Amino acid sequence: MRDTLLIALYAFAGAALSGLAGAGVLRLIRRRSLTASLAVVAAVGVVAMLAGTLAVAWAMFLSPHDLTVVTTVVAMAAVVSLATALLLGRWVVARSRELAVAARSFGDGEFAAPDRPATAELDALGRELAATSARLAASRQRERALETSRRELVAWISHDLRTPLAGLRAMSEALEDGVAADPDRYLKQIRTEVERLNAMVGDLFELSRIHAGTLPLTPTRISLYDLVGDALAGADPLAREHGVRLVGDRVEPVPVEVDGREMSRVLGNLLVNAIRRTPADGTVAVAAGRAADGAVVLSVTDGCGGIPEEDLPRVFDTGWRGTHARTPPAGAGLGLAIVRGIVEAHQGRATVRNIPGGCRFEVTLPTAP
Repeated sequence: MRDTLLIALYAFAGAALSGLAGAGVLRLIRRRSLTASLAVVAAVGVVAMLAGTLAVAWAMFLSPHDLTVVTTVVAMAAVVSLATALLLGRWVVARSRELAVAARSFGDGEFAAPDRPATAELDALGRELAATSARLAASRQRERALETSRRELVAWISHDLRTPLAGLRAMSEALEDGVAADPDRYLKQIRTEVERLNAMVGDLFELSRIHAGTLPLTPTRISLYDLVGDALAGADPLAREHGVRLVGDRVEPVPVEVDGREMSRVLGNLLVNAIRRTPADGTVAVAAGRAADGAVVLSVTDGCGGIPEEDLPRVFDTGWRGTHARTPPAGAGLGLAIVRGIVEAHQGRATVRNIPGGCRFEVTLPTAP
């Protein structure tokens, strides 16, 4: 028993020295290729066995013949181990280089991990890089679209501001020079233009808060029936002016937890947009109720004749108007963008689709607890 413990002690001492030396070498070459590290690991295992054997032989526990046999066996094991480590290292390095080459297209939406077999870790890394690249490409695409929308908005707003400001300047100069034939009519027109400009500035301020994620919400439990009723009452004068019928007889008293003021603005924008796009003697219908999945769906249907299919994805974009005209009452093209921003702030979604004779805007909100 004592001899066995001594053999184990000498073998451990020799192997430990080899392990420490191998750790030092690995630290020195930690920035080198993985092939070199694998070769060092394989060499450490073989040298540790050889060192333990020599330590035992030094203690005279092995005969010279036995030492020669063990040394020969260890040498052959060293050759096989080093060859295997080099082959494995070259294979892993080759797969890593292929992944590095593929990563040059990272974020462009074209990244694809190599199809050749690789280790489980490299394969998982490739899948994660592909998923992250797709998300980054989508984010860049959204950023480009948002930047384009901002440029268009600046151009459109500049045009919309220039026209009424020029009119206000002309009318004020006419009043100042005393050449206005009907001063009261000029004053009424000035008031109308000022109110329009004030509404435009309010929309811009609201949209800026939405884009910045600072839109303050105070959710309260409210019946959708009451919310729709108030919106219909507010839009009735405009509907009468345009000769459009408002219908809201399919509204269920479903409870929702929303910011009443902001959601009233959503309904108001949808109704005003529908009334202005619907010809005289047309109908704008409002419906609300629960969907099959339990969510609350509010819809506004108009008689605009439909929206071109290529324009449907842009309906809720900032500045979209659906017409090349830049004259009132087309507005600044901010109403539907504000609708989407407010609805998404309530964890909902706003969509639009064509139906026979018109289109239907739908707002989906989570049900109240």
